[in-house]
Amino acid sequence: MGTGDKIKGKVKEAVGSVTGSDHLRKEGQAQQHKGHHEQKAAEARAVADKHELQAELFEDEERARQGVRRDMPNEPEV
Repeated sequence: MGTGDKIKGKVKEAVGSVTGSDHLRKEGQAQQHKGHHEQKAAEARAVADKHELQAELFEDEERARQGVRRDMPNEPEV
Protein backbone atom coordinates (compact mmCIF):
# COMPACT_ATOMS: atom_id res chain seq x y z
CA MET A 1 0.00 0.00 0.00
CA GLY A 2 1.30 3.44 -0.84
CA THR A 3 3.69 2.30 -3.55
CA GLY A 4 1.19 3.09 -6.30
CA ASP A 5 0.72 6.64 -5.03
CA LYS A 6 4.48 7.10 -4.79
CA ILE A 7 4.96 5.99 -8.40
CA LYS A 8 2.05 8.07 -9.73
CA GLY A 9 3.36 11.05 -7.78
CA LYS A 10 6.81 10.71 -9.30
CA VAL A 11 5.29 10.58 -12.80
CA LYS A 12 3.14 13.67 -12.12
CA GLU A 13 6.09 15.52 -10.67
CA ALA A 14 8.24 14.67 -13.70
CA VAL A 15 5.51 15.66 -16.17
CA GLY A 16 4.97 18.88 -14.25
CA SER A 17 8.68 19.66 -14.37
CA VAL A 18 8.92 18.94 -18.10
CA THR A 19 5.79 20.90 -19.01
CA GLY A 20 6.49 23.74 -16.58
CA SER A 21 3.29 23.06 -14.64
CA ASP A 22 4.08 24.02 -11.06
CA HIS A 23 0.61 22.82 -10.00
CA LEU A 24 1.14 19.33 -11.44
CA ARG A 25 4.65 19.14 -9.98
CA LYS A 26 3.34 20.03 -6.50
CA GLU A 27 0.44 17.62 -6.88
CA GLY A 28 2.93 14.87 -7.68
CA GLN A 29 5.02 15.71 -4.65
CA ALA A 30 1.92 15.64 -2.44
CA GLN A 31 0.89 12.28 -3.85
CA GLN A 32 4.37 10.90 -3.14
CA HIS A 33 4.12 12.09 0.46
CA LYS A 34 0.70 10.47 0.75
CA GLY A 35 2.10 7.19 -0.56
CA HIS A 36 5.04 7.37 1.82
CA HIS A 37 2.77 7.86 4.83
CA GLU A 38 0.36 5.14 3.71
CA GLN A 39 3.30 2.76 3.43
CA LYS A 40 4.54 3.70 6.90
CA ALA A 41 1.03 3.21 8.34
CA ALA A 42 0.75 -0.23 6.72
CA GLU A 43 4.15 -1.20 8.15
CA ALA A 44 3.07 -0.02 11.61
CA ARG A 45 -0.17 -2.03 11.34
CA ALA A 46 1.82 -5.12 10.37
CA VAL A 47 4.09 -4.70 13.39
CA ALA A 48 1.09 -4.19 15.67
CA ASP A 49 -0.61 -7.30 14.25
CA LYS A 50 2.57 -9.30 14.83
CA HIS A 51 2.75 -8.15 18.46
CA GLU A 52 -0.92 -8.92 18.99
CA LEU A 53 -0.44 -12.44 17.64
CA GLN A 54 2.59 -12.96 19.87
CA ALA A 55 0.59 -11.78 22.89
CA GLU A 56 -2.20 -14.23 22.04
CA LEU A 57 0.33 -17.06 21.72
CA PHE A 58 1.86 -16.22 25.09
CA GLU A 59 -1.61 -16.05 26.61
CA ASP A 60 -2.47 -19.46 25.14
CA GLU A 61 0.77 -20.91 26.51
CA GLU A 62 0.04 -19.50 29.96
CA ARG A 63 -3.51 -20.83 29.90
CA ALA A 64 -2.19 -24.23 28.83
CA ARG A 65 0.19 -24.19 31.80
CA GLN A 66 -2.77 -23.36 34.03
CA GLY A 67 -5.01 -25.94 32.39
CA VAL A 68 -7.50 -23.38 31.02
CA ARG A 69 -8.63 -23.28 27.41
CA ARG A 70 -9.38 -19.98 25.67
CA ASP A 71 -12.71 -21.16 24.29
CA MET A 72 -13.97 -22.16 27.75
CA PRO A 73 -15.52 -19.51 29.98
CA ASN A 74 -13.67 -18.62 33.14
CA GLU A 75 -16.72 -19.34 35.29
CA PRO A 76 -19.35 -22.00 34.72
CA GLU A 77 -22.80 -20.74 33.74
CA VAL A 78 -25.55 -21.36 36.29
